[in-house]
Amino acid sequence: MQPTSSPPEHLILHRGEEQSNHVRQTVAQLEPKSLRTYTPSLAVIQRSAGCYHWTPEGRMLADFTSGVLVANLGHNPGSWWARLLGYLGLDHPDFAQPFIPLVPLTSYNAATELEADACRRLIDLLQSQPGGARCEQVLWAASGSEAIQKALWCALACGGDEPIILATRDGFHGKKGLAGAVTGNEQSPERDPRVRFISFPKKECESVQARRQPLDLEPYRRELDQLWQQYGSRICCLITEPYLGGGGSYHPQKEYLQLLQQFCREHDVVFILDEVQSNFGRTGPLFAFTHYGVEPDIVVLGKGLGNGVAVSAACGRADVLDRLDYGACSDTFSGNPLACAAVLATLDEFEQQNVLEHAAELARVIEKGLLRLTETPVVARVRGEGVVWGVECAPVGNHSADEVANACVLACYQGDPSGRAIHLLGPLAGNVLRISPPLVMPLDEAELYLEAMYEIFSTLGENLRG
Repeated sequence: MQPTSSPPEHLILHRGEEQSNHVRQTVAQLEPKSLRTYTPSLAVIQRSAGCYHWTPEGRMLADFTSGVLVANLGHNPGSWWARLLGYLGLDHPDFAQPFIPLVPLTSYNAATELEADACRRLIDLLQSQPGGARCEQVLWAASGSEAIQKALWCALACGGDEPIILATRDGFHGKKGLAGAVTGNEQSPERDPRVRFISFPKKECESVQARRQPLDLEPYRRELDQLWQQYGSRICCLITEPYLGGGGSYHPQKEYLQLLQQFCREHDVVFILDEVQSNFGRTGPLFAFTHYGVEPDIVVLGKGLGNGVAVSAACGRADVLDRLDYGACSDTFSGNPLACAAVLATLDEFEQQNVLEHAAELARVIEKGLLRLTETPVVARVRGEGVVWGVECAPVGNHSADEVANACVLACYQGDPSGRAIHLLGPLAGNVLRISPPLVMPLDEAELYLEAMYEIFSTLGENLRG
């Protein structure tokens, strides 16, 4: 095959963005499109601070994504950076001089005081929360899917011959290995013969109003009982999310997760809760397991754990996580000092700032503003909790719901006549827009941009109808 230098078919360009378009052309030419999820705006970000991004042209975008649920504390908060640099020793007065002994950035097959401190502080915090009593050890990783895979490896080691993994249907746990195998449903390409999917109450929690109704647990209980009758003690673990994030932002009634835990307790099955998206205040408390009234055997943390630095962790029972021998869960970057410093800085911020209190007020503002969007032609329903919501788009005229959702992303990027622009990611499950700004977004600014979103959606709906 001959190399090509022609412009790729998936190239995205925007009028009046010369510098940004140059970046878009470069990455489209030199990176495969599989590297990122499709987003029709493809914002080019030159710098970020607080709850905003700036393009190379100087346009300001309100960030309603938190860098995919990562920057819970906002982008580049000064106090967080000061703490992180302090843990690394980069506040040394002679740092400008060469060869000042500092903590390394990698520590493979070694240990650092930072790693020990991060382990102790994280476990102490988890155990201090209702539902965190089973968190006894930390299994570090560099991404959410890697931590999920390590948790599943440990759970499989607790099983016997031909172990079975149960996973909630249409969930998202990652794209790598076993994390990909427990993602999606029976038709997913990453099928693994050890995985069986169980039903999730999507219809019963498709809107804010529906979720507030009691859930009939009997169909889900029968399904679990039938699986136990079929596979018995071969079932070694059950993995679920507090809410289906990548699957379309479905937030179930609490009793659903409590039923799954009850099944696991009755049959000595390892209960794994994937909190990669929901940890550190997204659903209200620090951890969603507190909000949902469950006590997981393993809780998987990520994204907001490092506030932008790549770090994740599976935290849980020592008798489960310590099943495997030396090297079975090791990798180059797990528990590295930079990641541990980021974790410590994040813990400091949550301990010493009123992040959760502010987030609770922000949640009320967001819910009110998003429910108003259902008055526009482009929105069918909204659902969510805390500071993570899904806006399900509706078909308009000859346009499908998926097309409308992408048009909404693009319209928000372009902004309203007053210049208020909003950064959104590509739709979830085709037609669901995720709304998840940093937990620290000022209330008046949230109201301002939610008003802008309402105006943008209203205008877009009329244009699509016309």
